Amino acid sequence: MKKVASIHKIVTPNSLRFQLLSRSLFFLAIILLLIGIFQYVFLKDFILGSTAASIRSQIASVPRDTWTQMLLYAEINAKFNLDKEIVELVPGKTQEGPPNRIPINLMDSTIAFVDLNGNATSLSNAVNRSGTPPLLSADQYQQALNPSESPRFWVVNSEGTELLVVLHPLELRGYLVGFIQVSLSTQFVQDVLFRQLSIFMLLSVLALVGGLVAYQAVIKKTLVPLSNIVHTMENMDAGNLNERLPVEQGQKEIDTLAVSLNGMLERLESSFTAEKEAKEQMRRFVADASHELRTPLTSIHGFLEVLLRGAMNQPDKLQKSLTSMYAESERMKKLIQDLLLLAKLDRSPHLEKSEKDLGVLILEMEPQLRMLAEEREIQLDLAPEELVPIDVDKMKQVILNLFHNAVQHTDPDKGLIQISLKSEVSGVELTVQDNGPGIPEEHLPHLFERFYRSDSSRTRKYGGAGLGLAITHSLVELHGGTLRVESKVGEGSRFIVGLPKV
Repeated sequence: MKKVASIHKIVTPNSLRFQLLSRSLFFLAIILLLIGIFQYVFLKDFILGSTAASIRSQIASVPRDTWTQMLLYAEINAKFNLDKEIVELVPGKTQEGPPNRIPINLMDSTIAFVDLNGNATSLSNAVNRSGTPPLLSADQYQQALNPSESPRFWVVNSEGTELLVVLHPLELRGYLVGFIQVSLSTQFVQDVLFRQLSIFMLLSVLALVGGLVAYQAVIKKTLVPLSNIVHTMENMDAGNLNERLPVEQGQKEIDTLAVSLNGMLERLESSFTAEKEAKEQMRRFVADASHELRTPLTSIHGFLEVLLRGAMNQPDKLQKSLTSMYAESERMKKLIQDLLLLAKLDRSPHLEKSEKDLGVLILEMEPQLRMLAEEREIQLDLAPEELVPIDVDKMKQVILNLFHNAVQHTDPDKGLIQISLKSEVSGVELTVQDNGPGIPEEHLPHLFERFYRSDSSRTRKYGGAGLGLAITHSLVELHGGTLRVESKVGEGSRFIVGLPKV
């Protein structure tokens, strides 16, 4: 079943493997076809040229006297229609039958003598061969007079037969009297070419079959990195977003693509994680906000029921109920204000910054801070004048939130709150430190989350909803600063605000 599926992947027309394989074999077939055509053209020219050169060398090996005797015999035979008679070709010498002293290979050819005027005399009968010599054009015979410009051979068509024609100059007593013309059928060339092309076609088919097998393995190995990408993306499509592509697979383009895809996958995973966290935070936010709002509303509703049952006619119960209702309404009002402020901060509001010395700002707030501290001791350690770009109102809220948080977590009589300000290379550092019970280490990473309370009983005692530090953290980030906390159980906590300089 797996084998069938694998074959199906290969033969699917729209698959990359099939397209690469088919196109590679197509181009290989085109190349082999072009090689076959060139082989046919050049091999034919080579065989004809070699044959022509061989004929010329054989003509040159025949003595001139033999050609002279053959020419005389042909003329006498044509004039008296003689055949196999004793003819006196040279004075004082006789010969029975025609001369037969030419190479055997030429005896299968049609031989003729062509004079300078283009008149041809057949010599084939002189060697007991029949056949009419083919005639070239006058221009071709004229061209043959110039050996440097003369072609090596001519291929002509005579009576439906393709013939190879070779001319060789014949000189008598130092004068050029004409040409010995040898012509023979090119059928032997066709036979050789047919055999060669048959062998080439067989080898080409074997090459294509071998290429199909070899290319399939090579392409499969070449596409392994791409297959890895596809496999990884399929896993991701199934919901596994933490997978990453290998970036060193030996193919530069694939590696570059893998790096880009990994970057995209990281951003996608971060986006999905952030979205998931945002949804979870929103769920918790709605749940906590509903709970925090429900508590004061329940209290107010309970006191109203008590009043409606007759407590309103009892001054002490009426005063107690009204006081509690007022406190719960103040708590609900504060919660709603904090929620609205957080919603506004989430939209990144514009800050009205101005250069301000934080030390001067803290000194201006000192009376208010001491009033909030009540009997707690306050120590100020402010550096020399250092200007920083801040929104004064929002920075006051940062200081008040951190100071109020320290007040809530210190003893009313023995509490100590230290506010220090020092200059750093990149900006200023504001620290609010207390001697409270400290914060357990497991709570520190979640301290700036909304509605998070490390000690719910203690914060509820003071009416907190776990939004103060979240608001403070957002305000500091809007200023381009950082907020961190250092704490040890039993030794107190330090909240450190870092703000950039002008």
